Amino acid sequence: MANLQLSVVIPVYNEEQGLQSLFDRLYPVLDKLGVPYEIVFINDGSRDRSAAILREQFQKRPEVTRVIMFSGNYGQHMAIMAGFEHSLGQCVMTLDADLQNPPEDIPVLLAKMNEGYDYVGSIRRQRSDSLWRHIASRAMNGLRERITHIVMTDQGCMFRAYDRHIIEAINSCREVNTFIPALAYSFARRPTEVVVGHEERMAGESKYSLYSLIRLNFDLMTGFSLVPLQMFSMLGIAISLLSAFFVVFLLVRRLIIGPEAEGLFTLFAIAFFLIGLTLFGIGLLGEYVGRIYQQVRHRPRYQVEAVLENQESGMINHG
Repeated sequence: MANLQLSVVIPVYNEEQGLQSLFDRLYPVLDKLGVPYEIVFINDGSRDRSAAILREQFQKRPEVTRVIMFSGNYGQHMAIMAGFEHSLGQCVMTLDADLQNPPEDIPVLLAKMNEGYDYVGSIRRQRSDSLWRHIASRAMNGLRERITHIVMTDQGCMFRAYDRHIIEAINSCREVNTFIPALAYSFARRPTEVVVGHEERMAGESKYSLYSLIRLNFDLMTGFSLVPLQMFSMLGIAISLLSAFFVVFLLVRRLIIGPEAEGLFTLFAIAFFLIGLTLFGIGLLGEYVGRIYQQVRHRPRYQVEAVLENQESGMINHG
C-alpha cells in the first residue's frame, strides 16, 4: 500500500438509488488506468440503505475498497476530511456520489497531475443546474475571489485532485469549519484547472439549499480573510464622518430656519438604516467570535462508528 498511486474519496449521504450506477461506472474506469488505486467511501450518517450497500460493495471488492462509517451526519467537508486522513494514495481525488461529475473524467485529472501540477481543480463544461443556482454560484464566486484572493473558476465542483503533500498539510490543520478546495489552494505550489463534464443527478435531490450555499460561502469568506471585518470598519468610519457632517448641517439649519417637523421621517429613516447597519456589524463580529468559540472547545469534528478495510493488506477491519 506504500506504492499506492491513487485514492478516490467519495462522501455518501442518502444516495442508495444511485450507488450501484456509481459502482458500475467508477470501478471499470479505475481498473483501466493500470495503476494501484483505492476508493474510500465515507457514509455521512445516511438514513437510507446507503450504509448497507457500501458494506456489500466492500465485500465484493475488498482489495480496493475502504468504507468509513460516521456515527452521525457531519457534512460533506468533514466526510472528505475523514477520507483524507484514511487515504494512502500519492494522488487523492474527491468525487461526489451523485454522478453529476462523470467518473470517466478521472484520467483527465490524473494526466494533469502527472504533468507536475500538485492541485487540479475542475470547471464544469455545461452545468445542468437550475438557473438560480448558476447565477448564485457566479455571484458568490466573484465575491469570494475579491475578498480571499483564492482563484477558483468553479468552486461548487468538488471533483478535484490533490498531491500527497497537500493532503498531509490539510490533515495537520485542526479547524472545525473549513472549505477544503480553498484550504488546499492555499497550500498548492503549482495549481491548475481542467474542464470536465457535468450531468443531471442520477437519482435523488441536491443536499444543498440556497441557505446552505450562502452559509458555505459566508464560512469561506470569514474563514480565510479578515476583509469583511475591515470593510465594515471602513464603512463605519465613513458613515460616522457623514453623520457628523449631517448633524452639523441640521444644527446650522435649525439656527437659521428654526424648528421643523417635516424632517422627522427623514431622521427616522436614517436612524433605522444605522440601526440595521449596527445589527449587521454585530452579526459579522459574532460570526468570527463563534468560530473562535467552536475552535477552543476542542470537540471532535466527527465520530467514526466503523471502518471497513482489507485485512490482507495489513489494515484493520473494526467497528
